[in-house]
Amino acid sequence: MAARALSKANIISVYRYTSLGTGVINFSGRGRFLYRPACKMASTKVSGPPASLLKPINVPNKTLMGPGPSNASARVLAANSLPLLGHLHPEFCTIMDEIKAGVQYAFQTKNEWTFAISGTGHAAMEASIVNVVERGEVFLSACKGIWGERAAGIAERQGADVRKIVKPLGEVFTLEDIEKGLQEHKPAALYLCHSESSSGILQPLEGVGPLCAKYNCILIVDTVASLGGVPFFLDDLDLDVVYSGSQKVLSAPPGSAPITFGPRARAKIMNRKTPVASYYFDAKCLSNYWGCDDGPRGYHHTGPISSMYALREALAGLAEEGLEACWARHKECAEHLYKGVEEMGLQMLVKNKDWRLPTVNTICVPEGVDWKAVTVYVMKKYAIEISGGLGPSAGKVWRIGLMGENAKKEKIDQVLKALKEGIDAVKN
Repeated sequence: MAARALSKANIISVYRYTSLGTGVINFSGRGRFLYRPACKMASTKVSGPPASLLKPINVPNKTLMGPGPSNASARVLAANSLPLLGHLHPEFCTIMDEIKAGVQYAFQTKNEWTFAISGTGHAAMEASIVNVVERGEVFLSACKGIWGERAAGIAERQGADVRKIVKPLGEVFTLEDIEKGLQEHKPAALYLCHSESSSGILQPLEGVGPLCAKYNCILIVDTVASLGGVPFFLDDLDLDVVYSGSQKVLSAPPGSAPITFGPRARAKIMNRKTPVASYYFDAKCLSNYWGCDDGPRGYHHTGPISSMYALREALAGLAEEGLEACWARHKECAEHLYKGVEEMGLQMLVKNKDWRLPTVNTICVPEGVDWKAVTVYVMKKYAIEISGGLGPSAGKVWRIGLMGENAKKEKIDQVLKALKEGIDAVKN
């Protein structure tokens, strides 16, 4: 009854109090009233669209003769524009199966866990390490350029006990070097870069696989800049984990990374004490998504559909040319480059031809020549990419890539002509 007796004057008084930006009174009949807090609308205004996005995209045509990516074929570029499919549609699963077969062919392996990581070569490097190395385990990185250092950095972030064996720029590890490191550090895994693109080194692999097995060590091999460009027989070499990248010799856009896990690596993964620290890179989950086990394919992530189309077509091109023909083409092109470099009076960084990486070649910068100015000249006048050094080779070399679509003598002649002209222009 007290509520009913509330006078109109009192109600008005309450309304005045609550309407000072804090709320309003709603009458609900039978003498009751309800208080509802005020809801202020923010004063907002949509910002205008970026002016740069209102113009057509500008992509110049360049000849990519650096360490990667390399130019893609018209066939591969066309694959990128094909209609999208669902990531578990049967048609896309068929394409995934074709990619698996192509990667097995490129690696020369029968490993069941063979597929492509959705990411660049760095993603495959991280996937390799996170799957076979647990927190606190010893990880040994063979450093002879930037990639050994990069692998060590990734392993350290994952909580591994990181150790290193080191070689000077332009040298390779011998079996004696590696065995000494295995004996001293007793690692759970060893990282070894087959194609050290920062120094132009091709690391011999013969005997390393059995040596690591002897010391119960998983061997991780990086073939990002070499797969398809040099003879490589994974199963014969008895390697445990090997990965590569799509944008080098395969000449597909960056974004997919072939990878394979051998029996010893699979056993290590299946018997881990702790779960793989990365869900995205968990090889057990990925192998199921890629149809590598007996179970039905499950959803793991949305695969990069168009990137996989491109990788499939790049692998198809490799299959049509044939591995042996592709290896021979890259060797012939490298020899053509070496001859041209010598005729210009320049020197290769790697003196031993057996240690030279034919796909990424390192040429010493002459004393008194501004390496950067030369690359800028060549790009500005000819739209040809020549790169400088990386990591320990920075400022010391130029790097010329002869990979996939760019491993052609006419392109080598163009880059040699542009390099000579650039050096002369800078000197003058």
